[in-house]
Amino acid sequence: MPLFYCPKFALVFVSGFTFIKNAVKLDYPVKEAILSILPLVDEMVVAVGLSEDSTLDLIQSLGDKIRIVETVWDDTLREGGKVLAVETDKAFDAVSEKADWCFYIQGDECVHEKYHSEITSKMETYQKDDTVDGLLFDYAHFYGSYDYLGDSRTWYRKEIRIIKNDKSIRSYKDAQGFRKKGKKLRVKPIQAEIYHYGWVRHPRYQMAKLREANKLWHDDAYIDKKFDASKDFDYSEIDSIKPFTGSHPKVMHERISAMNWKFDKDPSIKSFGLKLRFLYGIEKLTGWRIGEYQNYRIV
Repeated sequence: MPLFYCPKFALVFVSGFTFIKNAVKLDYPVKEAILSILPLVDEMVVAVGLSEDSTLDLIQSLGDKIRIVETVWDDTLREGGKVLAVETDKAFDAVSEKADWCFYIQGDECVHEKYHSEITSKMETYQKDDTVDGLLFDYAHFYGSYDYLGDSRTWYRKEIRIIKNDKSIRSYKDAQGFRKKGKKLRVKPIQAEIYHYGWVRHPRYQMAKLREANKLWHDDAYIDKKFDASKDFDYSEIDSIKPFTGSHPKVMHERISAMNWKFDKDPSIKSFGLKLRFLYGIEKLTGWRIGEYQNYRIV
């Protein structure tokens, strides 16, 4: 039996899709991201941008379910990270016509195997429900190391990661979520989390990643001023974290065991102004995030 076996419903065809570029150079855990959902999908479409490293070879090594679409990023799209949505749509447009559901995963996200049965069950439940466009996941944002989570208003709490195979659905803005003909998707929440590892890598790689990522929003002068390539990223400059007490996906264990930097911060110390401290307190007491942006409509 495969290590990450999860029984699939034969009547539900699922396509995974993602995009990536320079994963090796920037230390993206894209291998782990793909492997974390591979047991749940019938195919995995990966839009691999022209890279300066061995990203293409890495993706090609991940098995028979992988189908690669080679792309070239439009580096002129520096407004609001638009190129990320363009690359997401390239992958989505390439999924099989047979797909009922399409599972989107970004290159620094993972799904814990403990959620596989819940995810599969909900895809079966809502497969024929035309009032549901997608499934909404909770998020856990790791910061600094694999032992801490960012827990302030900076971090989004939920996002859509499974959508119907409807090409009127498009990636929205910087590819965080989706819209259908410009309108918010109708979604059902499910009891599953996406583990986001975008802020957990060696400080040197993190600085390089931030420089590359910000090229999608800002000009070179801004990047050189804000992100000094000669320095490591300083993880200590964070407003609020909390300890992580759960377990990580099995696909992440090897990467975690190879961690070669140290991050340690007292979670009781919060770097908030008075207003944010008040809002933080209300959220922790009631679960209500005042003024929370939601790019979806729960049905």
